[in-house]
Amino acid sequence: MDFCGKQVKADCEQLLKRFQRTQSVRFEIFARIWREMKFSQIFYGTVNHEKRKFSRLILDVASVFFLPPFSFQIRVGGLYLLYSLYQCQNASPSEQIRLALKDWADVKMFEKDAIVAQHFDVVYILQQLMFCKAFHFTATPSLLTYNKKRKVERSPMHEDFMERVSRPQELVNIELLEEMDNIHQHYENLKASTLSLTSAQQDPSVSLIRKNLVPQLRNTVVDFYNWQKRKDSVDEEEDSSEGPSSQQECSKRAGLLASIKSKAYGQAAEVSKSRRHRQVEVDFTSNEARSAPTLGRSRITKPSLKARTSENLHISGDLWTEAMTTTKISRLAQLESARDDKPKQYKKFKWS
Repeated sequence: MDFCGKQVKADCEQLLKRFQRTQSVRFEIFARIWREMKFSQIFYGTVNHEKRKFSRLILDVASVFFLPPFSFQIRVGGLYLLYSLYQCQNASPSEQIRLALKDWADVKMFEKDAIVAQHFDVVYILQQLMFCKAFHFTATPSLLTYNKKRKVERSPMHEDFMERVSRPQELVNIELLEEMDNIHQHYENLKASTLSLTSAQQDPSVSLIRKNLVPQLRNTVVDFYNWQKRKDSVDEEEDSSEGPSSQQECSKRAGLLASIKSKAYGQAAEVSKSRRHRQVEVDFTSNEARSAPTLGRSRITKPSLKARTSENLHISGDLWTEAMTTTKISRLAQLESARDDKPKQYKKFKWS
């Protein structure tokens, strides 16, 4: 089932893109897009033994959009997508949604933000999933197995779904700047009163804070906000002119690859002079008498041990003839009864 993971993710992203264009978090808007795309038919075509595997795969893919770092609207769409897929799956009993314990704090914070913003349909869908016991709380987000690749290929996140960086604006707000300004003035007054009572000259080591801290902090946050707006406008212009520029880059890349291949395959490998006239020499003298003309592929047989011994061992004279003749043992031992004794005489009887 892993082969269709990319296709399932592409379908989910297409649904969430259409939901993002509406600029709404209402469930009725999501349900209308769901029906227009006929997304419930994604479970069609799965046989009996593949229903549970496919349901687990599609729920794991959709659960990613329900968690950070995506924006609030995309997370709402991910919640609606999980609820719809859980209700439309054809596995019996229903496959649960894996949720790691470390992500439960983000889910509760998401529910709190929805209650504050009075998005009660979001709260209702989440409570319905909890009531149906749709979540399977686990230690890890994905299933751990043995003999698994250490480096898992991770598809890149969709940048349009990511939440825009707004931490500096949220942290450094007007109330914080006013409070810091009051504390800074109070610190300056205390330092001046202390120096006047001691009637001592102002020591440069006493100045432990900048005088223009609050204005500098405010200007830094404003500069970051302006830079973020300029970057977004530049990205939009690049997206509008992406077609011709991408074609030019593809043509340049193709030309570069063609030149590299022509250089690589155009130069033939030359044989070195020391090995140019070297030939393999094979000694067939020992097997020339035994070899018979054969058709096709010739096979070289290794001589036997007797042939190699007779070839390498040289014995001359009577030793060679004696060595080549076989030894015959006619008698191993002589029996004691076989001595040269006189023959035993027997008596002859006559019949009358």
